[in-house]
Amino acid sequence: MIPITVVPTTAAELPTTPSRTDFLSSSTPRWCPGCGCFAVLKSLTATYARLGVPRERLVTISGIGCTSRLPYYTATYGFHTLHGRAPTVALGVKLANPELSVWVISGDGDALAIGANHTLHLLRRNPNIKMLLLNNQIYGLTKGQASPTSPRGMVTRSTPYGVADTPINPVNLALAAGATFVARVADTNGAMMEEVFAAAHAHRGVALVEVLLNCVTFHDGAYAMITDKETRDDYALVMRPGEPLLYGRQQRKVLVADRGRLVALPLADGEAIPEQALRHDPQATDSSLAQQLAFMAPPDLPCAMGIFRQVQAPVYGLDPKADD
Repeated sequence: MIPITVVPTTAAELPTTPSRTDFLSSSTPRWCPGCGCFAVLKSLTATYARLGVPRERLVTISGIGCTSRLPYYTATYGFHTLHGRAPTVALGVKLANPELSVWVISGDGDALAIGANHTLHLLRRNPNIKMLLLNNQIYGLTKGQASPTSPRGMVTRSTPYGVADTPINPVNLALAAGATFVARVADTNGAMMEEVFAAAHAHRGVALVEVLLNCVTFHDGAYAMITDKETRDDYALVMRPGEPLLYGRQQRKVLVADRGRLVALPLADGEAIPEQALRHDPQATDSSLAQQLAFMAPPDLPCAMGIFRQVQAPVYGLDPKADD
């Protein structure tokens, strides 16, 4: 593994009110023009500045892939580790110094293929580590092969007849593993990214944030229905705690349960929200509704965005009952 060069600036040398540029290294980011990684870097460094955590207490760790270059561009401690092994290195760092704020940056191939087992055990153990899983549904660094999240039928350089495998749903995987904080955001919504990243940092325990990332070179437009201004109202649902699950133009569609299935109920102009409308509760002990929301996808149902689950449980390395 290759350690990242660390900027030896102390907290005392930082401005009283730091900006996100104070958390950028001197290295020039090298991604394809238009790559969603630029937006994630901007939102993450803005979040670092917003949190007020000294740079010497921040650690950014990655595996291998386009997204895994990100630690080079942050002025924090960090490691660019082996393929899929970022969660393991991050856990070692956190156990060695629990005072550090540890962030893992990974892609869908890095975290869900060779690193899937490491990701699974990180989530189930519940250490106080934050993981950003940047999901572009493709292997970008190795030039366009199918990844574990590539949709069925997708033609890539490694699947000339179309993907035959069932894609992994990162949010559902995290919920099934018992992760205590699970969220999904899009790389086009910087404000939501910063809000969710800050909430993940404040959470006591593991946090998994799936970022829907656009790969302009090998899988451009993968999330166009969810992110484009013309269609996002109809195909993206922003979940808010305690509120009905509304979406659509003027928020005139609501989710209800019909014999165990989620269905969208259109509302007429002026019609009140029905009593059977489902309301979002990220603190629910039972994650079954969150799992159903995680599986929703256009065009039949919208893609759910925001925080799916946010509960408390013993923290690995801090609470003795959590260690195994």
